[in-house]
Amino acid sequence: MTSNQRPASRARPFIIPIFLPHAGCPHRCIFCNQISITGTKHEAVNRDKIRNQIQEFLTYRKENRSPVDIAFYGGNFLGLKPEEIKSWLSLAGEFISRGLVDGIRFSTRPDTIDGARLDILDNCPVSIVELGVQSMDDDVLALAERGHTASDTVRAVEALKRRQLGIGLQMMVGLPGDRDTRSLVTARKIADLEPDCVRVYPTVVVNGSRLAHWFKKGEYRPLSLEAAVRLVKKVYLIFQNKGIAVIRMGLQASDDLEDTATVLAGPYHPAFGHMVHSEIFYDKVTTAIETDGSTTDALSILVNPCSISKMRGLNNYNIKKLKKQFGFYAVEVLPDNSLTEDEVRIGHLKDEHRIRLRRKRPTRQRRASTCPPPADRTSK
Repeated sequence: MTSNQRPASRARPFIIPIFLPHAGCPHRCIFCNQISITGTKHEAVNRDKIRNQIQEFLTYRKENRSPVDIAFYGGNFLGLKPEEIKSWLSLAGEFISRGLVDGIRFSTRPDTIDGARLDILDNCPVSIVELGVQSMDDDVLALAERGHTASDTVRAVEALKRRQLGIGLQMMVGLPGDRDTRSLVTARKIADLEPDCVRVYPTVVVNGSRLAHWFKKGEYRPLSLEAAVRLVKKVYLIFQNKGIAVIRMGLQASDDLEDTATVLAGPYHPAFGHMVHSEIFYDKVTTAIETDGSTTDALSILVNPCSISKMRGLNNYNIKKLKKQFGFYAVEVLPDNSLTEDEVRIGHLKDEHRIRLRRKRPTRQRRASTCPPPADRTSK
């Protein structure tokens, strides 16, 4: 491995996001309005402001969070002019040389990966290069007016691997012309490329995008929230089964996205990823119940303390569904440190516990303080 690269860390990094909306993009894709998504305007991006922003973010870092990466998102980083790329790398280098930051990551398009651009990264500690793949279906890419093909993605990944750079791939579901079956094929093809991590975004209709015009004319119909959660759950499991980390599902919540004037339609929810995980836990419990085969009217579910919220679901949604589906009068989620964060075990409540539950409504379990910090909350 050359000295300018470090391997993708398995530890959860502390990310300092720098948004460069539409910077370096050759054109505007139909779904995109990065200014609305990131809440950052073109004129707000300059070296002094970014330097101060990095310094401020460093004050939020806890001692146990490492490595620390500066991340350039929201645009097409390697599509910038070479002097601009070098300028941003130099700014990040100021903090790396002082020992405050460990590496750099950025998002870019697959068709901007070539030898000349990658040469610019020499002597820079680049941890992850994230490619905006979106789909591995050329028909879907054409309708989205991405301007690249699935084969461009394959070539880009191969080039990054030759340089021994960490690779992150971003995909979208619900694009025009997309179907559940096509999205699942895309997920499998992305998994076959063996990236270090992936992000999965459901397509939402953002005001100011060309997709918004299609939506208003009735030419595009987005996925419902429920359908998007079910689909992304299947996508997530494809990556999980291949041992590929899913570092984000859904757009990062922001005041701009909470504004109904920004997101006109589509499956946006500030806790989208949590909803996907809750669906997965619900499936695990129902499978365990059906496999167990015994009859009971009260159920205990044991999970790792860090997974209690996922098991219960938003507003105890999973608990309510279990009671309705199986006729339980009581369902309690209990912590078990012997289980991993993905494991579930069911049991039957003891008689004395049943009596307590009849007299007193079950209280929500407090999330253990030993849980790891939330995953990287940035998005392209």
